[in-house]
Amino acid sequence: MIRQALDSWGMRVWSPTITIFDLEYTAWECSMARHWLTPGEYREVVQIGAVKLNADSFAELDSFDALVRPRINPRLSAYFQNLTGITQDAVTARGMDFADAYARFLEFVGDGPIAAFGRDSQVLTDNLRLYGIEDARPLPVFYDLRGWFAVQGMDPRGMLSCDIAPALGVPFVGQTHNALNDARSLAAGMMAMQARGGIRPAA
Repeated sequence: MIRQALDSWGMRVWSPTITIFDLEYTAWECSMARHWLTPGEYREVVQIGAVKLNADSFAELDSFDALVRPRINPRLSAYFQNLTGITQDAVTARGMDFADAYARFLEFVGDGPIAAFGRDSQVLTDNLRLYGIEDARPLPVFYDLRGWFAVQGMDPRGMLSCDIAPALGVPFVGQTHNALNDARSLAAGMMAMQARGGIRPAA
C-alpha cells in the first residue's frame, strides 16, 4: 500500500528499497543567507549520511556514513564545526576524498531511487563539477521529499530535515545537522505519517 501511494505521488519505486540521504557541506556564518556567493565559498560536501529503507514499510535496512575532506577549503570553519559537531580532527583522521565517498555512496544505494529533503542531489552534482570529476556514475532517480510531505498534509516551508521527526512527535536522536541522524529523522517522519492512518496519494 505504501509503495502504491508513493507511485501515485510520482515516486516510481520499482525497487524493493529507497535510500533517504542527507548532506553536510562547508558553511560560514551567514553563508546560507548569502547563498554561498562570497568569493571562495563553496558548498563542498563534508558528510554523506543515508539510510536504506524497505519501500513497503519504511523500515531501516542499512545505513551509510562517510566523512569527506573538502579540496578547496580543507579547514572547516568554527561555525560549521559548532553547527554539526563534525570536528576538523575527525575529518582529517577519517575523511576521504569526495570522489571515493560519492562512489561508495552509489554502491550503497544500488539500483533503487534516492530521496532527500531538498535538492541535495544538486549539491552532489555541483561537487562533481567543482572538482572536474567527469567519469563518475550518474545519480539514480532522485525525489525531493518536501513535495511528499506536503501531499501528506505537512507544510515543509522553512523546515530542515532535522525538524521533520520532532514536528511529527518523534524525538530526534543524536546531534542535529549530522547527515546520518538527519536522514533517520526523515525516515522516522515517513513512518510516523504512515502510522497516522496510512499514506495519502496525490489527488
